[in-house]
Amino acid sequence: MSDTSALLPIVRTVADLRAVVRGWRRTGERIGLVPTMGALHEGHLSLVRMGKAQAERVVATVFVNPTQFAPTEDLDRYPRQEARDAELLQGAGCDLLFAPAPAEVYPDRFSTSVTVSGVSEDLEGRFRPQMFGGVATVVSKLLNMVQPDCALFGEKDWQQLMVIKRMARDLDLPVEILAGPTVRDDDGLAMSSRNAYLTTEQRAIAARLNVILADAAIRFRAGAALAEVEAEARDELLAAGFEKVDYVAVRMAESLAPMAENDAGILADLHNNARILAAAWLGGTRLIDNMAV
Repeated sequence: MSDTSALLPIVRTVADLRAVVRGWRRTGERIGLVPTMGALHEGHLSLVRMGKAQAERVVATVFVNPTQFAPTEDLDRYPRQEARDAELLQGAGCDLLFAPAPAEVYPDRFSTSVTVSGVSEDLEGRFRPQMFGGVATVVSKLLNMVQPDCALFGEKDWQQLMVIKRMARDLDLPVEILAGPTVRDDDGLAMSSRNAYLTTEQRAIAARLNVILADAAIRFRAGAALAEVEAEARDELLAAGFEKVDYVAVRMAESLAPMAENDAGILADLHNNARILAAAWLGGTRLIDNMAV
């Protein structure tokens, strides 16, 4: 049953979730879904507000999904602050929080997974090979549990967004996948729950990530060779204080396929369809960012 300890109704089982949603459906209300792993920030809340502009009701989920973490990653220390999250969601206009236990999402002897090939295999898929299978599986389950009219995801996790769009299209899921723009702090750093891991010194370095990517995009638009643009941006990140760079890559925005070198015949098309993406480390914190070229 619902947890009435907060102003925002909280349900923890699929049965209770569906009971609430059925009531909304009977009155003809559109439903939006905002899946999250909690530790909410303005980026998440902007998706809730976007959802309220698209639908009468918005369900947010808070579930730290174990299947997208490798054994060496931060599953155990990932920030969990449900009471604060519920208060923020309430203020953003959310109508219901679904906060299940892992056993509710992955019951005993759970043995099904969803795999999206192609768009998931490079970049994040190369460095975190377990992630997108976990993401696709849990998002497909959440979409099935809620059966929303629309679901909202942030452009900050661009490759994840493309994986989810491809999955929804390929499986003919009756849901519109909507994208919200990356929300940034005053220093330009893309908002992320993992930013809380950064020290003050690391935070100052992290703010260089979006600046270096923007400069690289300018060089690419001006006609610099692709390999040169990527290599220079990588070197600049290391010089700025990042300890390791997993990748800096200019890719086709939707497919994330590698791009050809600039030449006069294809330059305009490349620029209209290109995205620059990066992942880099500060201490034990891995930061990702991207932007349109």
